[in-house]
Amino acid sequence: MLKDKHIWITGASSGIGEALARELSQQGARLILSARRQEKLEEVKATCHEPARHIVLPLDLAETDTHEEKVKEALAQAGHIDIVVHNGGISQRALVKDTDISIDRKIMEVNFFGTVSLTKAILPHMLERKTGHFVVVSSLVGKFGTPLRSAYSASKHALHGFFESMQAEVYQDNIDITMVCPGFIQTEISTKALRGDGSAHATMDNALAGGMPASACAKKIAKAIRKRSPELIVGGRETIGVQVKRFLPSVFRRMIRRIKVT
Repeated sequence: MLKDKHIWITGASSGIGEALARELSQQGARLILSARRQEKLEEVKATCHEPARHIVLPLDLAETDTHEEKVKEALAQAGHIDIVVHNGGISQRALVKDTDISIDRKIMEVNFFGTVSLTKAILPHMLERKTGHFVVVSSLVGKFGTPLRSAYSASKHALHGFFESMQAEVYQDNIDITMVCPGFIQTEISTKALRGDGSAHATMDNALAGGMPASACAKKIAKAIRKRSPELIVGGRETIGVQVKRFLPSVFRRMIRRIKVT
């Protein structure tokens, strides 16, 4: 049951985070909504069930020196935090040869180091309470790489390694970790993705446009949170790639070389 659980969602201003905020609020959770844009967070809060129960807390994942203070602020307002949903991040649409190293660093700074920093800031609170749950929204490309997403894929692979190691360390403290690997979900992630020079891709991927609605994805994530599942792979036919890579690696390598991505 998620009723009255205090859940902190990053990247809550759009996409999966926004849909998850609505879904979790319907299930009775008390939310802390974070992203960079306060005005957008206020709009999301207004669409949640019982808006007065929820908190808006602007946060920039790249500004890691602010995270300890943000955690203090969150705890001062909420009292405690039961679940953190690490959903914030940025994607990429560029070939390796066309991507400036500064863009690789930016994507890693937000997706990996930002998430790790916030985790380290909140972890002592959960260890003290001997309970907690981190829900990490990774991606199918956290399982395998595809063209045009090298830095994005690297950042998601890094999250898997970090949280798998941490799970072995904190399991005895009743702290769970759920890795969520979405495939093609109808969000704006591709329009906001970075090109090799740092400009916005500003184009909706056809695969995303035809993917699973974010609201349907949010329902599946909410179920995984309730069950405290270690992993959730969610999407359509594209999710079969995980099994193809595992059991037919040579077939997978040929398939990924021929895949048409935008």
